[in-house]
Amino acid sequence: MENQKSSSKQIMLNHGMILGLVSVLMSVVIYAMGLIYEQDWKVALLSFIIMAVITFMGLKKFKEGNNNLLSLGQALKIGLGIALIGGIIGVLYNQIFINFIEPDFMENMMKVGEQKMLEQNPNMTDEQLEVAKGMQEKMSSPLIGAAFGIIGSLFFGFIISLIEGLILKRTEDID
Repeated sequence: MENQKSSSKQIMLNHGMILGLVSVLMSVVIYAMGLIYEQDWKVALLSFIIMAVITFMGLKKFKEGNNNLLSLGQALKIGLGIALIGGIIGVLYNQIFINFIEPDFMENMMKVGEQKMLEQNPNMTDEQLEVAKGMQEKMSSPLIGAAFGIIGSLFFGFIISLIEGLILKRTEDID
């Protein structure tokens, strides 16, 4: 039983680091391509698919090393561990990016957000725009960004782990 715990921790650590590094690499490529200020749904979908594939690989590896057995609880634990480690690495990279690589990022994102608000609602009054900008400023603090990053990673990690756990689940038959 102790061997299972250590292997699940190792799988969480290894695959979480892979997820985090792939996420960082994807962010660097998006930045290098000059697409950092475009919030495209395709990037979010690609991130979700990458997370699902890496989590699946981790669950499958655990199952193979555990006599081809995997409970739903184990799948959730391992999947959430992978998501947490990947999320932490992503948040750390984002803090480095915002503070050192692109210090004007938050200010530029606020301008992009303001422009999108005006495009979606051209009749927006100055007062409405100021209220929206104030909310956007409050939500753009590093601490809130980090919290949302980790919470989002855990949320999607839970969904992915649940679905994949139900697919891969296999327990010993009790006769």
